[in-house]
Amino acid sequence: MKSQINILLLLLLVTGTVFAQHAETRKKQYNLESSGLAIQGYDPVAYFTMNKAVVGQKDLSANHNGVTYRFASKQNKDEFLRNPVRYEPQFGGWCAYAMGKKGEKVEIDPETFKIVDAKLYLFYNKFFNNTLKSWNQDEARLKTQADRNWMKFVP
Repeated sequence: MKSQINILLLLLLVTGTVFAQHAETRKKQYNLESSGLAIQGYDPVAYFTMNKAVVGQKDLSANHNGVTYRFASKQNKDEFLRNPVRYEPQFGGWCAYAMGKKGEKVEIDPETFKIVDAKLYLFYNKFFNNTLKSWNQDEARLKTQADRNWMKFVP
């Protein structure tokens, strides 16, 4: 019995250590504000349910593997917690076009987005440069290349 408890404690320790390392890695990969917020505080679920960018509330936040999200409603928060992978932005929330074109992490405008195959893609849109327009002109190739380029950022 004592050896079983020791094994269980060892498994818990290893699992906790792996999770902590995973969370730290994700924090480095993701496009997070200095406060640690994903998507600049916008609600990831609202992109799917309302087809628009909605700012989340400070008191409605949740952390998924080291990344903090905010939500516009308790229902959205609950929905996210049921299936966070479904709602997280692609490429850690970096600009999808830049990831596809040059494999670079480029800031985004959280109000410039597209849902493709039930996945959220975010884009840079400043100074007369809306990269969503460029993405739309060559989406299939850029999406394939972005998927490939993103692999160099994830261990």
